[in-house]
Amino acid sequence: MELCERVLSEMTRLRERVPEISGSVACTVDGLQIAGDLPGDRCDQTAALSAAVLALSRRMADLAGKGVLQETLVSASAGFAALYAAGPTIVLTVVAEPGANLGLLRLEGRKTAAALAAIASRQR
Repeated sequence: MELCERVLSEMTRLRERVPEISGSVACTVDGLQIAGDLPGDRCDQTAALSAAVLALSRRMADLAGKGVLQETLVSASAGFAALYAAGPTIVLTVVAEPGANLGLLRLEGRKTAAALAAIASRQR
């Protein structure tokens, strides 16, 4: 199975476990989309922005002396966007609806990021 298909399969399982998720994108740390299921044509733009947000978040965690970045959560008036470093090469961005169970989102998002990191390491 190709990388894109494996990654999309993990993202689909994430949506099954967290029903408030409205879409997600996985991309390289350079911002190139690997897989996505966001509505409309927002996947490419989200992928590019996700790579930039991850880089800034990693730098902030380092500058603050708080260890390795686990996630970045963007809380907005109409929902959430959570970004996860999935190993050294992949960024997972998950978009969730207002009222989403953030504890479940964080737990399942981290599990999925770990699964994507494992998939990427087997691709090398």
